[in-house]
Amino acid sequence: MTRYSAVLFDMFDTLVRFDRGRLPAAQIGGREVRSSVPELHSVAATALPGVGLEAFYDAYLWSYQEAERLRADSHEEVPAHRRLEIFYRRVGADPATIPPAVTECLLATHMACLAGAAEPMPGQEELLDWLRGRYRLAVVSNFDYTPTVQRILAESGILGRFETVVVSDTVGWRKPRPDIFQRALAEMGVAAGDCLFVGDRPDIDVAGAKGVGMAAAWLNPARAPLPPGLPAPDLDLAGLSDLRPALETHPKGS
Repeated sequence: MTRYSAVLFDMFDTLVRFDRGRLPAAQIGGREVRSSVPELHSVAATALPGVGLEAFYDAYLWSYQEAERLRADSHEEVPAHRRLEIFYRRVGADPATIPPAVTECLLATHMACLAGAAEPMPGQEELLDWLRGRYRLAVVSNFDYTPTVQRILAESGILGRFETVVVSDTVGWRKPRPDIFQRALAEMGVAAGDCLFVGDRPDIDVAGAKGVGMAAAWLNPARAPLPPGLPAPDLDLAGLSDLRPALETHPKGS
């Protein structure tokens, strides 16, 4: 039986996950909050005078929720720069008055906080070692700032394992839209039917990959049932370490 020629991975909660305990801590509203906001508040202090830490946190959280709402409507990406514009308006500032250097410093600071909190998913290194030379590899990620994805992969020592890393902010569309999968396929020059996509979201990763003709593996450590109305994955994995025996047993699906 012919093997898949390529294995493509989702990024967050598939290859890496965040340990929120490694994010900066602050007391906000009488409770400890782990977030990049304490660092961001210091960066923005001169550009946003009078905006206290709690108001900053509330507005930053609201901007994230608003971006998620906008994305849910059409799966169009809200890139990081646009999300910061939403945040600026929430605190009563005109985005046009914020020096570009402040915005870039906010993005860099948030990226550094996230990179410091990222850790590999269990079994990641061993799996990638085994896949090397057997399959072509790529990453397809929903995220609003490509440099963060690139930095986390680089600092994890695995960026060089992937021949392409496609992030939704550069495509303009998020999974499960076909656009982002098709970009990765085009950059690799492979056919969808020769690829397996691995991700943790059945509604985004599995449904999106199956929608363009790829096989899909659902990383499902909770052993959750498949939500109604979604296509079944070709593989249902308890962890990344299950992918190797699945590929050895069923090299092109069941």
